[in-house]
This record gives sequence, C-alpha cells and structure tokens, in this order.
Amino acid sequence: MNHPAVLSSRVRLARNYEDLPFDAHRPGVAETCVSRTANALALSGEDRGFALLTMASLGEDRRDALVESRMISRELAASPDSAVLLQEDDRLSVMMGEEDHLRIQAITDGLSLDEAAARCFAVEDALSRHVRFAFDDQLGYLTACPTDTGTGMRASLLMHLPMLAHHKQMGSVSSIAAKVGLNARGYYGEGNEALGDIYQISNQITLGRTEAEVIATVTALGEQLSETEAELRRNALAERRTATEDKIFRAWGILMNARLLPLKEFYSLWSALRLGAVLGLVPVSPESLDSLPVEVQDAHLRAYNEKPLTGEDLDAARAARVQSVIRAAKR
Repeated sequence: MNHPAVLSSRVRLARNYEDLPFDAHRPGVAETCVSRTANALALSGEDRGFALLTMASLGEDRRDALVESRMISRELAASPDSAVLLQEDDRLSVMMGEEDHLRIQAITDGLSLDEAAARCFAVEDALSRHVRFAFDDQLGYLTACPTDTGTGMRASLLMHLPMLAHHKQMGSVSSIAAKVGLNARGYYGEGNEALGDIYQISNQITLGRTEAEVIATVTALGEQLSETEAELRRNALAERRTATEDKIFRAWGILMNARLLPLKEFYSLWSALRLGAVLGLVPVSPESLDSLPVEVQDAHLRAYNEKPLTGEDLDAARAARVQSVIRAAKR
C-alpha cells in the first residue's frame, strides 16, 4: 500500500563490546572501537563499499553534511577520536565511539522498516563472527543508556503530516503514541515546533519487546497516521478547495521566483508544495521533493556550490538550489 506521508524509515542498533568500559569518551576506548570494528568487518569479507572516515580527518562542512543527512549524529561529529564506516549511497553507517561503542544504522525510502532492519542485522551478523557484544540472558543487549537495553533497537519513521498539524491533532497523536511505547515529535525545530510539518515516530521501549514487535508497532502507527492524513487531504479538497489551492500555488510561486530563501521560510513553503504534489495539483511528484529538506541545509549548499557561503549568499544559494531541483522534476 502506498503511504505518501512517510518520507523514510530508519533502524539503529546500539551495541557494545563486552570487554571495554561503557564509556566511549574514556581515553583509548573510541580508538579501540574503531580499529576492532574495521578489522572485524574486513575479516568477514563484508567491508566492500564501506569507507572508513575518522572525525579528526574530516573538515567541519563535511562533518556537518553527514549530520544533516542523518548518516552520523552530532555527538559523533563532535568527537575527534570517533569514526564511521559509511556506505553513503546506500545510507548505511556504523558509528564507532559515540555514546555506545557501535551504532549500526540504515535509512530506506518510504515505509520500509523491515528492509532497514535487514541491512543493520546483516552488518551485525558479519561483525559477530569475529567479536563479542555485551549481552545478558535476561536483559538482552547491554547499552550505555539503560533505555536502550534489550533489543538495543530504535526504529523510526520520518513523516510529513501537514493536515494533522493544520488541524492541531499532533498533541493527540503524541498521547496515542505514548500509550503504545512510542514517541511522536517534530524532527526539525525545537520543543513542539515541527518545521516543514515533519515528524519522527519512534519507539521509546527496547526492553521486553522483540525486534519484530518494535517494527510492527512503529509500522502500525505509521499506517494509521498515513490513513488519517489522507482522509484530511480528501476533506480539504472537498470542503476548502479554493483555500487549499491558494496556499499551494502561493508556495509554488514563491519557491520558483524567490531570490533569497531563509531556511525556516523554506520549510513552510516546502510543506505546502509537497502537499500539492501529493494532491496532484502541481506538476512534480512528492518523491522528487523529498530530498530538499536535506539538500538546502547549510553544509550541503556549501558542498554543492563548492565555496564558503554565509548570510545572504546562503539564502540566495538555497533559492537557486530549490528552483533547480523543481525544474528538473517537472513532468
């Protein structure tokens, strides 16, 4: 079943070596994690396509771009002794020396948590042939943070929910999510703010549930929210078509003609435009717009333009990049 509200799926496994202190910031621990993991993956023969990137060797913009793409965490980027094994095109990464010794992560398009999990477990299985992870028969995998103990799995969906947000239903969504051990929060923005009406749905509980149960619970809520969002979209066209079209076409006009585009304004306009794409009101597909929230962030724009950008120059580059992507996507 098609779920246009779901932008992407992500699965992350937290793992720790049984013989190392559960403190990757202790001198020597991160370096040991990096060398041991890289060697184990090479011995398994599953290291093809992975690049080993140490944080100390990367420039600030490169680290920031990886954070913007969600390939590494801000905590990893800030630790010079840490590193990542990365298959960037496949959005598969093994972070080494963050809060846990290892965080194995995969991101896939749409509602596809099973696929993301399979990629993570393939890497874990390859490593497990040559290393031993901290595991307790009763508790499961042991982690630096007790809330991750058990499966050590975090499964999340990134969702675009403009109609639920417009109808101020996200508070109720958060309450429903909490009752089944999940979180629903704005992915971009702080506190209750959700720039671009983009929300992350993820599990809070890793202890006492199997990996399959975690994936099933997150998937079920994702499907429920997708169906509710779709119903609200249909109602908007049936009951408030002119107002809905006006918001979408205004966003189209500004995005296609702006010379300066601050990031916060972009998110608001992008949300309206993507809604229009889902409704078939603009000549682009929703999927063609899904990469924009990452591509127009600061480090990505500097990399794309191959020069330093700040202030007004950055806003100008953002406007130009948005227009280039939309023009290329027009049907």
